[in-house]
Amino acid sequence: MHYHDQPFRIILLAALVAPGHAVLAASDAPVLDEVVVSGSRAATKLIETPQAIGVVKEEVLQRDKPKAMGEVINRIPGVYWNDLGNEQHSMGIRQPISTNAVYQYLEDGIPIRPLGVFNHNSLNEMNLAGTESVEVVKGPASSLYGSNAVGGAINFLTAAPSRTPTASAGVRHDNTAGFTRYDSAASNTWGPLGLRFSHYSSRRTRDNWQEYSKGSKDSFSLRGDYALSASSQLRATLVHTDLDAAMTGSLFENDYRANPGKSLNTFTYRKDKTTRANLAWEAETTQNGLTTVTLFSRRNDHGQIPSYTIGSCAGNTCKGSINNNHVDSLGVDVKHQQEFDWLASRLVAGVYIDRSDNPYVSDNLNITRDPASGRYVGYALSSATDPKGVRDFQADIDNVAAFAQWELSPWTKTRVVAGGRIDTIRYDYHNNLSPAGSANFGAPDEARNFSHFSPKIGATYALDKDASVYTNISEGFTPPEVLQLYGKTGIPNLKPSTYDNYEIGLRMAFLNGALKLDSALYRLDGRDTLVNYTVAPGNSEYRNAGSTRSQGLELGLSYEAGAVDARFGTTIASHRFRKYQVSGTLDYSGKTMPQAPRDITTAEIGYKPVAGGRIALELVHQGAYWMDNANTVKYPGHTLLNLRGRYQFAKGWEAWLQASNLANRRYADSASSSYSGVGAYSPNTQNQYTPGAPRSVMVGLAYTYQ
Repeated sequence: MHYHDQPFRIILLAALVAPGHAVLAASDAPVLDEVVVSGSRAATKLIETPQAIGVVKEEVLQRDKPKAMGEVINRIPGVYWNDLGNEQHSMGIRQPISTNAVYQYLEDGIPIRPLGVFNHNSLNEMNLAGTESVEVVKGPASSLYGSNAVGGAINFLTAAPSRTPTASAGVRHDNTAGFTRYDSAASNTWGPLGLRFSHYSSRRTRDNWQEYSKGSKDSFSLRGDYALSASSQLRATLVHTDLDAAMTGSLFENDYRANPGKSLNTFTYRKDKTTRANLAWEAETTQNGLTTVTLFSRRNDHGQIPSYTIGSCAGNTCKGSINNNHVDSLGVDVKHQQEFDWLASRLVAGVYIDRSDNPYVSDNLNITRDPASGRYVGYALSSATDPKGVRDFQADIDNVAAFAQWELSPWTKTRVVAGGRIDTIRYDYHNNLSPAGSANFGAPDEARNFSHFSPKIGATYALDKDASVYTNISEGFTPPEVLQLYGKTGIPNLKPSTYDNYEIGLRMAFLNGALKLDSALYRLDGRDTLVNYTVAPGNSEYRNAGSTRSQGLELGLSYEAGAVDARFGTTIASHRFRKYQVSGTLDYSGKTMPQAPRDITTAEIGYKPVAGGRIALELVHQGAYWMDNANTVKYPGHTLLNLRGRYQFAKGWEAWLQASNLANRRYADSASSSYSGVGAYSPNTQNQYTPGAPRSVMVGLAYTYQ
């Protein structure tokens, strides 16, 4: 790890040697007593976790009925889930908003996708109806979760079976978006066996504010818990999701300004079928020791005609592609947690083995464009005349890792955490086409290996029962993805990316816990950062930027007392290329990275006028950002107002309302430009926008038996 700034490092390390008097005992009854599992892979008080972690609790998910996960995780300062329509999305956590593989998405601590096959849309594989809570680790978590956990890790915790019989059913509808969703769930425990079933189906019709935006999703979760004895249990989960969504895509400048509901696409799509099965055995195998062994499998079939590859137009003919990316995985995760009396210490250690098969096929398309409207209206395979786009290969992916984290209290009121993880990664690439390695059919067979050790050291210091400070220094890394290496004709010379993280934070509670503060100051220095460089619309390639720096302040406040509740979260950040020279004439060193808002703020105030009722007004602000690497084209940002209302009436009945974009503002969920900063600037061919939805109202009704 490289530590470049001595003053910043001294500030961070100061908390490691802070003096005190006594480790807080349970009798002190700290207000900041929330428990999380994602910061150490074991149940830990948040006040003793030296890393920024945001939590979306079960009661918030049940209360606010989010249509998509971004509606709630975006309330966590430093987190931005970017809506691209039909649950397609990109992400920004301590990084610019992008599709890059710098996040780890987990379900009960197990990655939902294998290393090397990251997909920025993969949160659409989750079943929100079967999720109890969500924990977001901000900043590198590679010391526990390995590759890709650079900007952060999002851990979805599945809902456990209820102790008594419960069942529910609900429906919601948004006429403007043409969206309808049906939910159902049932749960009970019989002696040692508990079962929970959660399901939802959503449909978006073609008849809505946006052309060609229909879609459907069916998702169910089944969880079973079985008590083998007083000290051991089995837990099994099965999650299946079937998504079939039109890919509306983006608009060029003129259409975005004049007709944001227009779609240039009439046939692009993505179809995802995913199944995950986990079987976990957990038992007290030693005195004060707990062992968990999780066997897991994944199957993911992802087919698409992606809108973002359409480009390189000549007259009324453009280029595009069609592909299918499949994954089959088997693996095991073994973890042991041991408590010691000496210095109140704890060791969490384990191994992770993941073997995945990743077959991939693709072909180029000739796209027909309507000259009057600019819409893409038809396509045909172009392999007969342009074989360079044909790909048919399989990559076998092996990821073996060992991790350990030691926690202890060497000084009073102080908790020190030190750990690391070593990952070994191997890609075995086999080209199914002949002649393999030709200019037309991709690269020759090869095997490629990566390995990396990711360390972390941090500490918390309890100022009193209602306040603590923390600091950590950690490292994250990510190797090139399979498609980044083998998706085109030649194999690019891509290096793994590494990131050094420096962080200090403060957590406090005031007014007997009614008001809470959670803040963090961070710096994330990247080396060989993988960036997706847009050569022209529909034509992009991955490159290593020499070095980058992301730094910022995250501030969160929450208040709840009586009939009033409120929250405020803001992030002020800077994301820059420290060194990034594209060519002899293009040097973006010192420039701000594109799609990196200077500030993102959300705020909400809620009021409970009657028992069982709540109404809340929410503000969402996204600051301006550069759309291009050269910092010449800027998106001005936007501010939106949303309204929520909920009322529980009779016994078990509940109705709710969600009004979005009350002021009916025109805005973009995503804005980018391929302008390089050199030569002629053409906004209507280089700038692209994903338009946000106009004002819409969703109403819902549900019944719960318990």
